[in-house]
Amino acid sequence: MLLGVDVGGTFTDAVLVSGDGSRFTAKTPTTAGEEAVGVMRAVEDVLAAAAATPAAVTTFAHGTTVTTNALLEGRAARTALLATEGFTDVVELGRQARADLYRLCAAHPAPLVADDLRFGVAERSGPHGAISPPRGLRQLAARVREAGVESVAVVLLHSSAQPAHELAVRDALQAAGVHVSLSHEVSATPREYERGATTEVDAALSPLLRGHLDALAACCEEIGLPAASVMQSSGGLTSAAAASAHGAFTVLSGPAGGAQGARLAAAAAGAGDVLCFDMGGTSCDVCVIDGGEVRETDQRVIGGRPIALPSLDIETVGAGGGSIAWCDGGGALRVGPRSAGATPGPAAYARGGTEPTVTDAHVVLGHLPQRSGLAGGVALRHDLAAAAIERVAAELDLDPLRAAAGILAVADAEMLGALRALTIARGIDPRRYALMPFGGAGPLHATSLAAALGIERIICPRSCGVLSALGLAAAAPRRDATGSFEAARVEPLRIRAREQLGMEPLRERVRYALRYRGQSFELHVDAPPDASAELLRERFEAAHEREFGYRDESGEVELVTVTVSLWGAAPPLPAAASAHGARRSRAPIWSGGEQIDATLLEGEPAAGESFDGPAICALVDATLLIEPGWSARVLESGSIEVIRR
Repeated sequence: MLLGVDVGGTFTDAVLVSGDGSRFTAKTPTTAGEEAVGVMRAVEDVLAAAAATPAAVTTFAHGTTVTTNALLEGRAARTALLATEGFTDVVELGRQARADLYRLCAAHPAPLVADDLRFGVAERSGPHGAISPPRGLRQLAARVREAGVESVAVVLLHSSAQPAHELAVRDALQAAGVHVSLSHEVSATPREYERGATTEVDAALSPLLRGHLDALAACCEEIGLPAASVMQSSGGLTSAAAASAHGAFTVLSGPAGGAQGARLAAAAAGAGDVLCFDMGGTSCDVCVIDGGEVRETDQRVIGGRPIALPSLDIETVGAGGGSIAWCDGGGALRVGPRSAGATPGPAAYARGGTEPTVTDAHVVLGHLPQRSGLAGGVALRHDLAAAAIERVAAELDLDPLRAAAGILAVADAEMLGALRALTIARGIDPRRYALMPFGGAGPLHATSLAAALGIERIICPRSCGVLSALGLAAAAPRRDATGSFEAARVEPLRIRAREQLGMEPLRERVRYALRYRGQSFELHVDAPPDASAELLRERFEAAHEREFGYRDESGEVELVTVTVSLWGAAPPLPAAASAHGARRSRAPIWSGGEQIDATLLEGEPAAGESFDGPAICALVDATLLIEPGWSARVLESGSIEVIRR
């Protein structure tokens, strides 16, 4: 059996896949601060649903938000920074750009390392070798011990090309008994600010992640469950030990699992170009699949901090089922980013929540019928949801039904911003993509978002409510090795990546970062390991022309970095067992300001079934809302295809 567990901001989802394709799911509230507790509760529930024992599980993959939440909340281990003398404040100085062009009071987040914990290292190297060897390392190590830190970030100039001095510092710190993050091992970018900021994040988060994974490992050992592999931001799995050593590699761990699940579902549905959004209880993650592959990037900003690491290109906004609706000082309706979470949760959950949320708006409008309930054993209370919506409606001086519709419209606007940022803002027409909703709340917003973007086709995957956990269960191990400047030789990088992977790779990709001399950014192109300078130039210039509309025939092209990515074997994912069909009845919903009758389907519709909107598909772990003007049919893969009539 394959087991995947995804820890979200509101719920922890588990999926168990057996050899015959049967899939069992479980949802439990996330236990903030003790995430391992919630993980094991989800594991126990899904094993009970399958009548299986831990010994039946062959692989266990885990996606976590421990590092993500710590980064966004500013929580970190007590960390010291060791940098070349004169460059200890490089992270605080940054790029000297405003946090917001038109908000002069907006500020960048404070560095994770306080100024009294930044120490200069007497050394200097250039891109071609050592200039002055490091001095006074024994005294420096003593100062670090006296500071009482848990972790140290070492960021020396040109170490991405010449790492010897950082290795010498690490050796000197061994007796201090602290975690050490070396910048050349974390990020190979030659830019000292981005490399320094990424290494600082890595050092500050790694002890926190190690605490979570150690607790999880102890629980797994106690019940006989295999050790967990951990999803990285790149979309590949790594060992718990490797993840603990470099926490920055997991800041998009949870969303990456969803992206991998979406890729599998898109391939099964025969869709190559898909625009995906994963709407859970707290946030919404958006990604793009082009030609069957999820887009990637090696430069992104999370919580105002640059992360220069290979990762899937995912945008996140604070719009989820638990997002709270409120009125701002000007009397305008707002939704999120504050969330009711799992505890107390939306008012409709009857767990003590009283503030109006997106979920409450859906309940009031009839999109979540009381008789169907929600995954995780949540029974919905229409009266409590209505009371919460009435309070915000009174502030807005609106009818409660109009207020509920307005809440959904504002939430849609938040998600549309993220969807447009990955498409229209980059010169890409979203209308050529299919839209794939998943997460517990995503399918409720699919037809409204598709209509706003001009998209004609929606693919709602089977198991859409726990697709992130399913993507984890079927993910492959991955390792990336990057070199810069003269260190950017392919063969040593291939050897390093292969050693880290620990198995025979099934797939290899070599990606080159190139630019015209004088440019402050790079474009990435894929090419063979033995690519000639002529081939690299041609591919770079073709990419430059696609991106910016021109090429500079006389410009000198520079190679900045090379990244070798290797993938191991993914566990075989059996085709899902056939569904038995859904029960049909009628249910009233509010749409366009009037009450209309909708088809209500409860359960998993079988392949070949079709129906027209308005309709509500109360699936096992999510609810799909199909508005008037759309028709649906169930594909052989179990996904529901929705087409505009």
